[in-house]
Amino acid sequence: MAQRNVTELVAGAVVLLVAAGFLGYAVAHTGRTTISGYTLNAKFQRIDGLSVGADVRLAGVKVGTVNTTRIDPATYQAVVSFSVEPGLKLPRDSSAEITSDGLLGGRFLSLVPGGDEKMLADGGTVTITQSAVSLEQLLGKFIFNVSDLTTAVQKQLKEQAPADPGAPKPLK
Repeated sequence: MAQRNVTELVAGAVVLLVAAGFLGYAVAHTGRTTISGYTLNAKFQRIDGLSVGADVRLAGVKVGTVNTTRIDPATYQAVVSFSVEPGLKLPRDSSAEITSDGLLGGRFLSLVPGGDEKMLADGGTVTITQSAVSLEQLLGKFIFNVSDLTTAVQKQLKEQAPADPGAPKPLK
């Protein structure tokens, strides 16, 4: 009986070690890698779905990582701090926009380089930004516009409809 308990204990420990190994592998290989480099900041009206660890891309290529997100208490804007590869210098008039990998894809920060000869330094701020577009708001506007259009067309059709031929004619 004691032999059986020891065997079960060893088997349980092996199962836990294997599970811990799988968990460690999954965490280490999630596809999210951090890129060390210089830090930049950008302010946005909304950053819906952009999270810490998200990609920073330039021309579709990952060049950095989102480090932190916070609210500026003075302007109530979202402040995104991100790192960019040290060899990639961005002009001062570069822009940043929050976009997604498709309809259901995750959000990332997309950089568009400007043409200024002066470059952003470590700790600099990207001033030209475009906030995240909310799919729910776009759908709501579309549905609202379609219902308004339908109402207007129905009203116009009623006004243009010929009078009933069997109805009495108005007196002059």
